[in-house]
Amino acid sequence: MTHLLLVDDEQDMVDLVTMYLENAGYTVSAALNGDEAEKKLRELGPDLILLDIMMPGRDGFTVCESIRSYSDVPIIFLTARGEEWDKVRAFSLGGDDYIVKPFSPGEMTARIQAVLRRFGSSTEKRETIRYQTLSIDIHSRTVKVDGTVVGLTMKEFDLLVFLAKKRGRIFSREELLETVWGAQYSGGTRTVDTHIKTLRMKLKHEGASIETVWGIGYKFVDGSV
Repeated sequence: MTHLLLVDDEQDMVDLVTMYLENAGYTVSAALNGDEAEKKLRELGPDLILLDIMMPGRDGFTVCESIRSYSDVPIIFLTARGEEWDKVRAFSLGGDDYIVKPFSPGEMTARIQAVLRRFGSSTEKRETIRYQTLSIDIHSRTVKVDGTVVGLTMKEFDLLVFLAKKRGRIFSREELLETVWGAQYSGGTRTVDTHIKTLRMKLKHEGASIETVWGIGYKFVDGSV
């Protein structure tokens, strides 16, 4: 079942929209502010986010910009602000659609379905890499060990995914640096060693899935499906 994350600081609106969406067959989680939204994004890996703009603390624009720094989860702005410049800003920050309150339940669900079709982001289609108790959700950029979310930086996540997708293949530090950091990166190969060390520490007992091949580089152990 498709899982939606609703982010709005007005509890009455949360209750109303949740009722509409659950009646339409969605699973709904709610967050009342940006910090809670990002925490639930990492923990739950929703298929789509419905995001209000006007919230205490960080507004929806700031939250969207933050999420886009590490996740491509579809985001639909759901807000009372209907000015053109608000819509332009929302799309420029990575929003995928924009719904102005008040709205009809039918319009909301139709536009959610349209965005999900465009992204092909249902639970069944989500790409997940698993190895023993390690789970890597590519869509939500969420990593879990023994069911517990592990907080990774963008580069740590990208490095882990690259190695896990190419399991069994050995990559030199230079190859990893060029692929994950980009050819324009001017730092040394010690950066790779540092990130590998941190990854192993964060992944705890599953850190052994990243093996050192002495004199060559690193690989993710074979047989990790």
